[in-house]
Amino acid sequence: MSTTMRWPWLHDHQPETLRPRLLRLACAWCGDRHLAEDLTQEALARALRTSSTLRDPRALEGWLMAILNNVWRDHLRKNKGVEDIDDWAETLVSDGPGPDASLEDQQLVNEVRAVVAALPLGQRQVLTLVDLEERTYAEVAEILAIPVGTVMSRLSRARAALKEKLLARRPAAAAPALRRVK
Repeated sequence: MSTTMRWPWLHDHQPETLRPRLLRLACAWCGDRHLAEDLTQEALARALRTSSTLRDPRALEGWLMAILNNVWRDHLRKNKGVEDIDDWAETLVSDGPGPDASLEDQQLVNEVRAVVAALPLGQRQVLTLVDLEERTYAEVAEILAIPVGTVMSRLSRARAALKEKLLARRPAAAAPALRRVK
């Protein structure tokens, strides 16, 4: 029996295209590639077990991201080493520059990753879902089970912090000079 026969919602989506997106999100949220792979695998397994709850196949990606968020929350609850999910931050470990990327580009990527990883988890989740995964505010609110207003305020704070921290890392010579115009 083919996979699409058992899970009709897969007819437009191949698992190999959905898994990398979930893995990328899980990595951004937890900062550990191995843990992210486990979280992604668990999210996909839950999705297969509960596939009958998917009402609209067009909402598959958001539905899977919501399941991933629940798997992530369950993991945090089980491993109570964290006091408050919004205050928790973890530093991403970079594998260093890739062979095809210039050193300057890779350094910028590493800086952005480090700054994003230092954001509180709630802000990091909203920022990655909106800016990386291009989800709407309403979709993010549904995925994270929070109000749209909370999505907007977390995103605003995350972007402001990201801008402030990235500008603070730039050497004074690299910052654009202001001139007085009369």
